[in-house]
Amino acid sequence: MRFQDAAPDARHVVYAGIQADPLVARAAGLLAEATTGERLMARAAMNGERRDPAVWRAMFPTLFDGHDRVLTARAEAILAASLEVADRGEQARSQYRGAIVESLAEALLERRSTAVRRERRILFDGVRAEIHPYDVTVETEGAAEAYDCKWGARGINADVLDQLDDARTHATAEGERLGVALVVFDARRSCLVRLARQTVRREGIGLVSLETLDRLAAGRRSGG
Repeated sequence: MRFQDAAPDARHVVYAGIQADPLVARAAGLLAEATTGERLMARAAMNGERRDPAVWRAMFPTLFDGHDRVLTARAEAILAASLEVADRGEQARSQYRGAIVESLAEALLERRSTAVRRERRILFDGVRAEIHPYDVTVETEGAAEAYDCKWGARGINADVLDQLDDARTHATAEGERLGVALVVFDARRSCLVRLARQTVRREGIGLVSLETLDRLAAGRRSGG
C-alpha cells in the first residue's frame, strides 16, 4: 500500500483556488475550536436561507448571551464567517462548504499526527487505482487512515462507501492496517438514516458526524 498525490485536472485547479481562499482556513479554524452548538449554528447559517445576523442570534440565544465575553466573541466570529460563505452564491457556496469540512477534518487530525495529507490516492499492487482521491489521509506506517468528507448526509452514496470499503479490503489483503471513515458535517441521525438506505457493504467504515468531530483529534471513529 502506498500513497500518491492526485493528478491535477480542471476540477482540481478550480477547487484548489477555493481551498486557498483565506475564508476557508478562517472558518475551519474557528470550527475546530467550536462547541457542538456553534457548529450546528454554522451549518444552518451556511445554507444561505437567512442572511440577517440578528435572526441567528435570536435562534441561538445561549451562544450570544454575553455571559462569557470570549465565547460570545467566538460565536460572533463563527456567525460572520458562516454568513460570508452563505453570500457566495449557490454553486460557490456548495464548494466552499465542502472545502471547509475537509480543512476542519485536517485541522483536527493534525492535533495528533504530523502525517496528515490532502487529496491523495491509495495504490495497491495489481489493483487499478481509484480516479478520485481521498479527501484527507493520515499516512502513519502501520496505522494509516483515509477519510471522505461530506457537507451533508445526502453526500453519502454507494460510490463513496464502495471506495472506502475497497481501500480497507485491499489493505487487509496486503497485510496492512487502514482505518476508513466518513466525516459528515451533519447530524448523526441524518447520517444513519441515509446509511440505512444503502445496500452496499459498510461494515468497518467509521462515521464521524457533526456531534462527534472532536473524535478525530482523539483518534476514535464511531462505527457506521
